[in-house]
Formats: sequence, structure tokens, C-alpha cells
Amino acid sequence: MNIWVDADACPAVIKNILFKAAERTGIALILVANQPMSVPRSPHIRTLQVAAGFDVADNEIVKRMSAGDLVITADIPLADEVITNGGHALNPRGELYSADNIKARLNMRDFMDTMRASGIHTGGPAALSQADRQAFANNLNSLLTRFLADG
Repeated sequence: MNIWVDADACPAVIKNILFKAAERTGIALILVANQPMSVPRSPHIRTLQVAAGFDVADNEIVKRMSAGDLVITADIPLADEVITNGGHALNPRGELYSADNIKARLNMRDFMDTMRASGIHTGGPAALSQADRQAFANNLNSLLTRFLADG
């Protein structure tokens, strides 16, 4: 298993949780972004800088990931592709996307895009809360524990 991070929009607090998890478990953590990033020195953590552009990082993650890999992303279309390719997708707020819930999330995303395009102000996402961070850490730990037990 590798952990791939759609890192351009990933909150720093979530990256820190991931850095600690990579060190603790020895699982490879790859942060993909279109800008340089600073990460701790570790044999388990690396960055992959891609060209700027719409969905460039997403496409690179999909191209490089394998079935069973974990992808950290708030991007619902990317999460859908990850699940279709046999991977796991976890939102930085702690929601584990699955085959059972991803289509509903895509439909809601498309609906909200339509609303915004018609001029309706829908507001942005709420700030990342302590409960979100805890949900993320708990789901990440559960996934990694399961992987290590099966490994």
C-alpha cells in the first residue's frame, strides 16, 4: 500500500497527521502537488511535483496508484476514479468514500456546481474542526491497522 495525497489543497494539520502515520507504520507517503513542498526528512515520505493545470495532480495520482492504495483527497471526481480503480479514498474531514456513497456525492457536487453557475451563492466549506481532524485520524488509523494486519 502507498498513501497518495492530493496535496495542493490538503490542510497542513492533515499533512502532519499523515507524516506521523508514515513514520509509525513505514508505509510510503507521496504528496502530489503543482508547487514545491516542505516535508520532514524520512525514507517513507516524498513529494512529486507536477505541472500546473486543471486536474494534473489528480491525473498523475490515478496513473500511478495501484489497487489497494489509499488516496487522501477532497476532490470527489478523483475519489470516484480511485474507487473505480480499486483504491481507497479518504476525505481530509474524515469521510471514507466508498462505492456505496461516491455516486451520491458526485450528484450533490454537480448540483451545487449548477447552482453556483446560475448565480446562487452557496458558501464555502466550513473550517476544519477538531471533530473533523479526529474523524480523519480515526479512519486513517483504522485503514492502516487493517492493511498492516492483512500484510
